[in-house]
Amino acid sequence: MKVSLETVKELRKLSSASVSDCKKALEETGGDIPRAQELLRKRGLEIAAKKQDRIAKEGRIEAYVHLGNKIGVLLEVNCESDFVARNSDFAQFTKDVAMQIAACNPLYIKKEDVPNSVLEKEENQGLFLKEKCLLEQAFIKDPNITIRDYLGSLIAKIGENIIIRRFIRYKVGD
Repeated sequence: MKVSLETVKELRKLSSASVSDCKKALEETGGDIPRAQELLRKRGLEIAAKKQDRIAKEGRIEAYVHLGNKIGVLLEVNCESDFVARNSDFAQFTKDVAMQIAACNPLYIKKEDVPNSVLEKEENQGLFLKEKCLLEQAFIKDPNITIRDYLGSLIAKIGENIIIRRFIRYKVGD
């Protein structure tokens, strides 16, 4: 199926994937933009999984202070090179994740970080993981994707391993 340039541009704007990846996804889905977005998201996660073992020693520390100066976040996100650490997409990702942490107050980065003793006490473990694990949370700027999806799409776009290493959230009075 031949895909129009306008459709490719629209998908690229929505996904930030390369033109060739957008065109290929649209051809495979018959021009269906939502299905093509989902296909690109899955491919991004597959790419991220392949890069997981690569060492990420560069990165940046992001600081976010919420309006009113009552909540603050310090976040460390690592990547493989200082070139990527200065990339505007990487910087935007760290800002978005810091804001996510301020807004949603996760306790853990990923579900594997949750101690069994804590998980056993929860009646609805699935809901607990979605609320308290950063990577499982719905992204506040786009509730259709999780932070894990957002991270996967960034890894696919940039081509390096990216790891959310650690964070701390401060709230006045806590």
